[in-house]
Amino acid sequence: MRVNIYYGGRGVLDDPTLYVINKMQEVLEELRVNVERYNIFEQKNSIATLPQTIKDAEGIILATTVEWLGIGGFMQQFLDACWLYGDKEKISQTYMQPVVMSTTYGEREGEITLANAWEILGGLPCPGLCGYVADLLSFEMNEDYSVIIEKKAENLYRTITQKMKTLPTSNQAVTKTVLRTQDLGLTPQESEQLSKYVSDDTYVKKQKEDIEELANKFKGLLDKTEEVVDDTSFIADFESHFKPQTDFKARYLFIIEGMKKPLTIDVNQSELMCSYEKKNDVDVYAKMSTDVLERIIAGKMTFQRAFMTGELTAKGNFKTLRMLDDIFAFD
Repeated sequence: MRVNIYYGGRGVLDDPTLYVINKMQEVLEELRVNVERYNIFEQKNSIATLPQTIKDAEGIILATTVEWLGIGGFMQQFLDACWLYGDKEKISQTYMQPVVMSTTYGEREGEITLANAWEILGGLPCPGLCGYVADLLSFEMNEDYSVIIEKKAENLYRTITQKMKTLPTSNQAVTKTVLRTQDLGLTPQESEQLSKYVSDDTYVKKQKEDIEELANKFKGLLDKTEEVVDDTSFIADFESHFKPQTDFKARYLFIIEGMKKPLTIDVNQSELMCSYEKKNDVDVYAKMSTDVLERIIAGKMTFQRAFMTGELTAKGNFKTLRMLDDIFAFD
């Protein structure tokens, strides 16, 4: 069995949450549980990738400290990353025990916040532990408190091993009917890769610059008077490799380096129209070099791989972008 502990405090020496999770870790390890600790403040530049570590655990502990208001920024960022990039299927099978200690008011609200968040993510919350600590030394020396902490750790172990069930909650109903993650149509593996790119500041900065350049260039194209383009390059390639998709409609606009006008591709189920002209109501804007497009047409690269590696930049509906590899069978 494996249990991960995610600590969302600042790591200060007098943080009572550190004492609690250390005690819980000792108990779990005595029960022969493999415990892995993640201090979020030490990984603040790669929080987006942390949800991927959940997939190896049967249960987790979310531990944080209320120092003035709420669960703190590090824990909130981690939960945001779980919502955006986490594997929801794995989360739905993972037990979570909240641990919230406070040096001010609000420990119960913090515990409820973590439990609600995990339920909305689709996970399985366990009874948590919360408390107010005015003096850390007195808290550590109190044997009754130590017993309570140990029992909570044992309860988590028992819950996981027995796979205890819980009654349905309104949070789960709201998640199914109202709350939805923006559907990018990504697989868990693609979400994991995307989280790595998001945590890479250099990559994100480059993507923002490329998108801004793409937007400015397209705006400039709209401001110019229409020019006659005699070149029909690539149109025949798209037409000859077109593979119609039922109930699928989309408009793509490709800005190809070296071409005077963008290539617009209209797909309406079994109908395909390609032309070098500017059109509105575009679902996906994309920019790439002639070399990249030639490699895609030759079957040496897919549109999705070009996008993930940064050789193709795009904005718009990413699910529609992924459909390019389905409607054009380049091989």
